[in-house]
Amino acid sequence: MKAVTIKTSFTMRMRGLSFGCMILSVFALAAPLFAASPARADFRVCNGTQNLVGVAIGYRAKEGWVTEGWWQVPATTCATLIEGELQSRYYYLYAEDAARGGRWTGDVQMCVAENEFKITGVQDCFARGFQRMGFKEYDTGRQGSWMVQLSDTPGSTQESN
Repeated sequence: MKAVTIKTSFTMRMRGLSFGCMILSVFALAAPLFAASPARADFRVCNGTQNLVGVAIGYRAKEGWVTEGWWQVPATTCATLIEGELQSRYYYLYAEDAARGGRWTGDVQMCVAENEFKITGVQDCFARGFQRMGFKEYDTGRQGSWMVQLSDTPGSTQESN
């Protein structure tokens, strides 16, 4: 009788252990879902208009001044132009409303192309077969991330980090 009791107790403990291990495994696998995710560091543009907007960005890189485009940002959505921690203090933005032709511009002249592009250098845009547009400067203050909100009135933007 004692042997049966010991066997039953051992079996019960093993079942309890297996069940406990299973519960711990579930929690271990689910823990990353509940853990706080690290904040993303990006340069993002949000389109607060009712139209598609084309966006180009300029920045200083190791190889010199670089402009890139075009990101197509649908109405009331956001796009990440630069992924990861921002490396420069200043970034430059140019955008066009695809439907109404409005523009978000600034005083810093940089090169753009009609189709998708990545251009190194801001001098002699026309001679190199590019167009020249005025980009607006954004001083990120060396923040790791930055977001620009384009509003319905071209030329006006809101910025945040």
